[in-house]
Amino acid sequence: MRGTLVARRRRELWLGIVVLVVLAALPFGVGNAYLRGLIVLTLLYAGLSQAWNILGGYCGQISLGHALYFGIGAYTSTLLFTRLGISPLLGMFAGGGLAGFAAFLVGLPCFRLSGHYYAIATLVIGMMAALLAANWDFINAAQGITIPFHGESWANLAFRTAILPFHYVMLAYAALIWFVAWLIEGSRWGFFWRAVKDDVAAARSLGVSIYPSKLAAAAISGAATGIGGALYAQYIGFIDPDSTLDLSLSVLIALPAVVGGIGTLWGPLLGAAVLIPVQQLSVAWLGSAAGGIDLMVYGALIMALALARPEGLVSFFHIRASRGATGHG
Repeated sequence: MRGTLVARRRRELWLGIVVLVVLAALPFGVGNAYLRGLIVLTLLYAGLSQAWNILGGYCGQISLGHALYFGIGAYTSTLLFTRLGISPLLGMFAGGGLAGFAAFLVGLPCFRLSGHYYAIATLVIGMMAALLAANWDFINAAQGITIPFHGESWANLAFRTAILPFHYVMLAYAALIWFVAWLIEGSRWGFFWRAVKDDVAAARSLGVSIYPSKLAAAAISGAATGIGGALYAQYIGFIDPDSTLDLSLSVLIALPAVVGGIGTLWGPLLGAAVLIPVQQLSVAWLGSAAGGIDLMVYGALIMALALARPEGLVSFFHIRASRGATGHG
Protein backbone atom coordinates (compact mmCIF):
# COMPACT_ATOMS: atom_id res chain seq x y z
CA MET A 1 0.00 0.00 0.00
CA ARG A 2 2.76 2.45 0.98
CA GLY A 3 4.71 1.59 -2.17
CA THR A 4 1.65 2.28 -4.30
CA LEU A 5 1.13 5.64 -2.60
CA VAL A 6 4.76 6.67 -3.10
CA ALA A 7 4.65 5.64 -6.77
CA ARG A 8 1.45 7.62 -7.34
CA ARG A 9 2.89 10.72 -5.72
CA ARG A 10 6.01 10.45 -7.86
CA ARG A 11 3.85 10.22 -10.98
CA GLU A 12 1.95 13.32 -9.89
CA LEU A 13 5.19 15.21 -9.36
CA TRP A 14 6.56 14.21 -12.76
CA LEU A 15 3.27 15.16 -14.39
CA GLY A 16 3.51 18.51 -12.64
CA ILE A 17 7.00 19.03 -14.08
CA VAL A 18 5.76 18.20 -17.58
CA VAL A 19 2.83 20.62 -17.25
CA LEU A 20 5.22 23.29 -15.96
CA VAL A 21 7.46 22.90 -19.00
CA VAL A 22 4.48 23.05 -21.38
CA LEU A 23 3.11 26.18 -19.71
CA ALA A 24 6.57 27.77 -19.77
CA ALA A 25 6.72 27.30 -23.55
CA LEU A 26 3.09 28.29 -24.14
CA PRO A 27 3.53 32.03 -24.75
CA PHE A 28 5.97 31.41 -27.59
CA GLY A 29 3.12 29.83 -29.52
CA VAL A 30 0.76 32.73 -28.79
CA GLY A 31 1.48 35.95 -30.62
CA ASN A 32 -1.62 37.91 -29.60
CA ALA A 33 -0.92 40.21 -26.63
CA TYR A 34 -4.49 39.96 -25.33
CA LEU A 35 -4.37 36.17 -25.26
CA ARG A 36 -1.01 36.29 -23.49
CA GLY A 37 -2.59 38.52 -20.85
CA LEU A 38 -5.47 36.08 -20.56
CA ILE A 39 -3.00 33.26 -19.87
CA VAL A 40 -1.32 35.38 -17.19
CA LEU A 41 -4.63 35.90 -15.38
CA THR A 42 -5.50 32.22 -15.73
CA LEU A 43 -2.22 31.23 -14.07
CA LEU A 44 -2.80 33.75 -11.29
CA TYR A 45 -6.25 32.40 -10.52
CA ALA A 46 -5.01 28.83 -10.74
CA GLY A 47 -2.61 29.69 -7.92
CA LEU A 48 -5.22 31.62 -5.95
CA SER A 49 -7.76 28.82 -6.25
CA GLN A 50 -5.18 26.25 -5.21
CA ALA A 51 -4.48 28.43 -2.17
CA TRP A 52 -8.21 28.42 -1.37
CA ASN A 53 -8.28 24.66 -2.00
CA ILE A 54 -5.80 24.09 0.84
CA LEU A 55 -8.44 25.30 3.28
CA GLY A 56 -11.68 24.63 1.43
CA GLY A 57 -10.70 21.43 -0.37
CA TYR A 58 -8.29 19.52 1.85
CA CYS A 59 -9.53 20.76 5.22
CA GLY A 60 -13.15 21.15 4.12
CA GLN A 61 -13.66 24.66 5.57
CA ILE A 62 -15.53 26.58 2.89
CA SER A 63 -14.42 30.22 2.99
CA LEU A 64 -16.28 33.02 1.22
CA GLY A 65 -13.92 35.73 2.42
CA HIS A 66 -10.61 35.06 0.71
CA ALA A 67 -10.75 38.47 -0.98
CA LEU A 68 -9.78 39.85 2.45
CA TYR A 69 -6.41 38.03 2.32
CA PHE A 70 -5.97 38.94 -1.34
CA GLY A 71 -6.56 42.61 -0.51
CA ILE A 72 -4.23 42.55 2.50
CA GLY A 73 -1.44 41.19 0.31
CA ALA A 74 -2.10 43.75 -2.42
CA TYR A 75 -2.31 46.76 -0.09
CA THR A 76 0.65 45.74 2.10
CA SER A 77 3.00 45.30 -0.85
CA THR A 78 1.75 48.47 -2.54
CA LEU A 79 1.99 50.68 0.56
CA LEU A 80 5.47 49.40 1.41
CA PHE A 81 6.58 50.27 -2.12
CA THR A 82 4.85 53.64 -2.56
CA ARG A 83 5.59 55.00 0.94
CA LEU A 84 8.79 53.30 2.06
CA GLY A 85 10.37 52.31 -1.24
CA ILE A 86 10.53 48.63 -0.30
CA SER A 87 10.71 46.37 -3.34
CA PRO A 88 7.49 44.50 -4.15
CA LEU A 89 9.65 41.40 -4.46
CA LEU A 90 10.08 41.67 -0.68
CA GLY A 91 6.75 43.34 -0.06
CA MET A 92 4.79 40.40 -1.41
CA PHE A 93 6.21 38.15 1.33
CA ALA A 94 5.32 40.76 3.94
CA GLY A 95 1.83 40.89 2.45
CA GLY A 96 1.61 37.10 2.47
CA GLY A 97 2.73 36.93 6.09
CA LEU A 98 0.22 39.57 7.18
CA ALA A 99 -2.55 37.86 5.20
CA GLY A 100 -1.70 34.53 6.81
CA PHE A 101 -1.82 36.14 10.25
CA ALA A 102 -5.18 37.71 9.40
CA ALA A 103 -6.52 34.31 8.33
CA PHE A 104 -5.32 32.89 11.64
CA LEU A 105 -7.10 35.67 13.55
CA VAL A 106 -10.30 35.18 11.57
CA GLY A 107 -10.14 31.48 12.32
CA LEU A 108 -9.79 31.94 16.07
CA PRO A 109 -13.49 32.79 16.57
CA CYS A 110 -14.92 31.46 13.32
CA PHE A 111 -13.65 27.89 13.70
CA ARG A 112 -15.75 27.67 16.83
CA LEU A 113 -18.68 27.63 14.40
CA SER A 114 -19.69 24.58 12.38
CA GLY A 115 -20.85 23.81 8.88
CA HIS A 116 -22.33 26.65 6.85
CA TYR A 117 -22.04 29.09 9.78
CA TYR A 118 -18.29 29.32 9.16
CA ALA A 119 -18.87 30.22 5.50
CA ILE A 120 -21.40 32.90 6.48
CA ALA A 121 -18.99 34.33 9.07
CA THR A 122 -16.17 34.66 6.53
CA LEU A 123 -18.59 36.29 4.10
CA VAL A 124 -19.63 38.91 6.68
CA ILE A 125 -16.04 39.62 7.74
CA GLY A 126 -15.00 40.08 4.11
CA MET A 127 -17.86 42.51 3.47
CA MET A 128 -16.98 44.50 6.59
CA ALA A 129 -13.33 44.72 5.48
CA ALA A 130 -14.35 45.99 2.03
CA LEU A 131 -16.56 48.67 3.61
CA LEU A 132 -13.78 49.72 5.97
CA ALA A 133 -11.23 49.97 3.16
CA ALA A 134 -13.58 52.10 1.04
CA ASN A 135 -13.69 54.68 3.84
CA TRP A 136 -10.14 54.47 5.23
CA ASP A 137 -8.11 57.52 4.22
CA PHE A 138 -4.81 55.89 5.22
CA ILE A 139 -5.08 53.59 2.18
CA ASN A 140 -6.63 56.32 0.01
CA ALA A 141 -10.14 54.93 0.57
CA ALA A 142 -12.25 54.36 -2.54
CA GLN A 143 -9.92 56.42 -4.75
CA GLY A 144 -7.39 53.62 -4.79
CA ILE A 145 -3.62 53.71 -5.24
CA THR A 146 -1.71 53.98 -8.50
CA ILE A 147 1.62 52.16 -8.38
CA PRO A 148 4.40 54.37 -9.79
CA PHE A 149 6.44 53.00 -12.66
CA HIS A 150 10.19 53.68 -12.54
CA GLY A 151 11.21 51.55 -15.48
CA GLU A 152 11.38 47.84 -16.25
CA SER A 153 12.66 46.01 -13.19
CA TRP A 154 12.58 42.46 -11.86
CA ALA A 155 13.31 43.78 -8.36
CA ASN A 156 10.15 45.89 -8.51
CA LEU A 157 8.19 43.40 -10.61
CA ALA A 158 7.54 46.25 -13.03
CA PHE A 159 6.96 45.36 -16.67
CA ARG A 160 4.68 47.81 -18.45
CA THR A 161 5.67 47.08 -22.04
CA ALA A 162 6.21 43.31 -21.92
CA ILE A 163 3.74 40.63 -20.83
CA LEU A 164 6.18 37.72 -21.02
CA PRO A 165 7.94 38.43 -17.68
CA PHE A 166 4.59 38.39 -15.88
CA HIS A 167 3.80 35.06 -17.50
CA TYR A 168 6.77 33.53 -15.72
CA VAL A 169 6.05 35.39 -12.48
CA MET A 170 2.50 34.04 -12.36
CA LEU A 171 3.62 30.59 -13.53
CA ALA A 172 6.17 30.48 -10.72
CA TYR A 173 3.44 31.49 -8.25
CA ALA A 174 0.97 28.86 -9.51
CA ALA A 175 3.69 26.19 -9.55
CA LEU A 176 4.80 27.06 -6.01
CA ILE A 177 1.27 26.81 -4.59
CA TRP A 178 0.72 23.55 -6.50
CA PHE A 179 3.93 22.16 -5.01
CA VAL A 180 2.86 23.23 -1.52
CA ALA A 181 -0.45 21.40 -2.06
CA TRP A 182 1.47 18.34 -3.29
CA LEU A 183 3.61 18.38 -0.15
CA ILE A 184 0.53 18.79 2.03
CA GLU A 185 -1.22 15.83 0.41
CA GLY A 186 1.48 13.44 1.55
CA SER A 187 2.22 15.08 4.89
CA ARG A 188 0.95 14.38 8.38
CA TRP A 189 -1.03 17.62 8.30
CA GLY A 190 -2.59 16.61 4.99
CA PHE A 191 -3.92 13.39 6.47
CA PHE A 192 -5.16 15.32 9.51
CA TRP A 193 -7.02 17.82 7.32
CA ARG A 194 -8.67 15.17 5.19
CA ALA A 195 -9.75 13.37 8.36
CA VAL A 196 -11.27 16.61 9.68
CA LYS A 197 -13.05 17.14 6.37
CA ASP A 198 -14.49 13.62 6.17
CA ASP A 199 -15.57 13.09 9.77
CA VAL A 200 -14.75 15.41 12.65
CA ALA A 201 -15.87 12.98 15.35
CA ALA A 202 -13.80 10.13 13.89
CA ALA A 203 -10.78 12.40 13.47
CA ARG A 204 -11.03 13.53 17.09
CA SER A 205 -11.28 9.93 18.27
CA LEU A 206 -8.02 9.20 16.43
CA GLY A 207 -6.24 11.98 18.29
CA VAL A 208 -6.37 14.71 15.64
CA SER A 209 -6.33 18.21 17.14
CA ILE A 210 -9.25 19.70 15.22
CA TYR A 211 -8.92 23.38 16.12
CA PRO A 212 -5.13 23.72 15.56
CA SER A 213 -5.45 21.79 12.29
CA LYS A 214 -8.01 24.24 10.95
CA LEU A 215 -5.96 27.25 12.07
CA ALA A 216 -2.84 25.91 10.34
CA ALA A 217 -4.76 25.34 7.09
CA ALA A 218 -6.24 28.83 7.26
CA ALA A 219 -2.86 30.49 7.86
CA ILE A 220 -1.19 28.71 4.94
CA SER A 221 -4.14 29.37 2.65
CA GLY A 222 -4.32 33.04 3.63
CA ALA A 223 -0.58 33.59 3.18
CA ALA A 224 -0.60 32.02 -0.28
CA THR A 225 -3.59 34.17 -1.26
CA GLY A 226 -1.89 37.32 0.03
CA ILE A 227 1.17 36.70 -2.15
CA GLY A 228 -1.16 36.36 -5.14
CA GLY A 229 -2.78 39.69 -4.24
CA ALA A 230 0.61 41.42 -4.19
CA LEU A 231 1.48 40.00 -7.62
CA TYR A 232 -1.88 41.12 -9.00
CA ALA A 233 -1.26 44.67 -7.76
CA GLN A 234 2.05 44.83 -9.63
CA TYR A 235 0.50 43.35 -12.75
CA ILE A 236 -2.41 45.80 -12.89
CA GLY A 237 -0.56 48.84 -11.54
CA PHE A 238 -3.59 50.09 -9.60
CA ILE A 239 -5.61 48.83 -6.65
CA ASP A 240 -8.79 49.90 -4.92
CA PRO A 241 -11.33 48.17 -2.65
CA ASP A 242 -13.51 47.13 -5.60
CA SER A 243 -10.68 45.29 -7.36
CA THR A 244 -9.09 43.65 -4.31
CA LEU A 245 -11.73 43.18 -1.60
CA ASP A 246 -15.04 42.70 -3.39
CA LEU A 247 -17.25 39.70 -2.60
CA SER A 248 -17.26 38.66 -6.26
CA LEU A 249 -13.48 38.18 -6.01
CA SER A 250 -13.91 35.71 -3.15
CA VAL A 251 -16.33 33.76 -5.33
CA LEU A 252 -13.99 33.91 -8.33
CA ILE A 253 -11.11 32.58 -6.22
CA ALA A 254 -13.14 29.60 -5.00
CA LEU A 255 -14.98 28.69 -8.22
CA PRO A 256 -12.08 27.19 -10.22
CA ALA A 257 -11.43 24.63 -7.47
CA VAL A 258 -15.14 23.85 -7.16
CA VAL A 259 -15.63 23.47 -10.91
CA GLY A 260 -12.31 21.71 -11.50
CA GLY A 261 -12.48 19.34 -8.56
CA ILE A 262 -12.38 20.37 -4.94
CA GLY A 263 -9.69 18.74 -2.81
CA THR A 264 -7.55 17.72 -5.81
CA LEU A 265 -4.18 18.82 -7.12
CA TRP A 266 -5.36 19.52 -10.65
CA GLY A 267 -8.88 20.81 -10.07
CA PRO A 268 -7.94 24.49 -9.54
CA LEU A 269 -5.82 24.60 -12.71
CA LEU A 270 -8.47 22.91 -14.84
CA GLY A 271 -11.21 25.09 -13.40
CA ALA A 272 -9.21 28.27 -13.97
CA ALA A 273 -8.43 27.21 -17.56
CA VAL A 274 -12.18 27.12 -18.23
CA LEU A 275 -13.66 29.85 -16.04
CA ILE A 276 -11.16 32.70 -16.37
CA PRO A 277 -11.18 32.77 -20.21
CA VAL A 278 -14.99 32.58 -20.15
CA GLN A 279 -15.19 35.53 -17.77
CA GLN A 280 -12.59 37.68 -19.51
CA LEU A 281 -13.79 36.97 -23.05
CA SER A 282 -17.44 37.64 -22.16
CA VAL A 283 -16.47 41.06 -20.83
CA ALA A 284 -14.21 41.79 -23.83
CA TRP A 285 -16.86 40.78 -26.37
CA LEU A 286 -19.91 42.31 -24.73
CA GLY A 287 -18.39 45.25 -22.85
CA SER A 288 -20.65 46.90 -20.29
CA ALA A 289 -23.55 44.75 -21.50
CA ALA A 290 -21.76 41.73 -20.02
CA GLY A 291 -22.56 42.68 -16.43
CA GLY A 292 -23.69 39.50 -14.70
CA ILE A 293 -23.43 37.29 -17.79
CA ASP A 294 -20.19 35.72 -16.59
CA LEU A 295 -21.88 34.79 -13.32
CA MET A 296 -24.77 33.28 -15.27
CA VAL A 297 -22.27 31.20 -17.22
CA TYR A 298 -20.59 30.09 -13.98
CA GLY A 299 -23.95 29.09 -12.58
CA ALA A 300 -24.83 27.12 -15.69
CA LEU A 301 -21.44 25.37 -15.65
CA ILE A 302 -21.73 24.48 -11.98
CA MET A 303 -25.26 23.14 -12.38
CA ALA A 304 -24.25 21.09 -15.43
CA LEU A 305 -21.22 19.66 -13.62
CA ALA A 306 -23.22 18.96 -10.48
CA LEU A 307 -25.54 16.81 -12.56
CA ALA A 308 -23.03 15.21 -14.93
CA ARG A 309 -19.72 15.24 -13.04
CA PRO A 310 -20.14 15.89 -9.31
CA GLU A 311 -16.38 15.44 -8.76
CA GLY A 312 -15.57 18.24 -11.22
CA LEU A 313 -13.52 18.46 -14.40
CA VAL A 314 -10.84 16.15 -13.00
CA SER A 315 -13.26 13.24 -13.36
CA PHE A 316 -12.97 13.53 -17.15
CA PHE A 317 -9.32 12.57 -16.80
CA HIS A 318 -9.89 9.91 -14.14
CA ILE A 319 -7.82 11.95 -11.69
CA ARG A 320 -8.12 10.86 -8.09
CA ALA A 321 -10.21 13.18 -5.97
CA SER A 322 -10.10 13.41 -2.21
CA ARG A 323 -13.14 11.85 -0.61
CA GLY A 324 -15.73 14.36 0.52
CA ALA A 325 -16.27 17.87 -0.72
CA THR A 326 -17.01 19.80 2.37
CA GLY A 327 -16.22 19.51 6.00
CA HIS A 328 -18.27 19.50 9.13
CA GLY A 329 -17.43 21.18 12.34
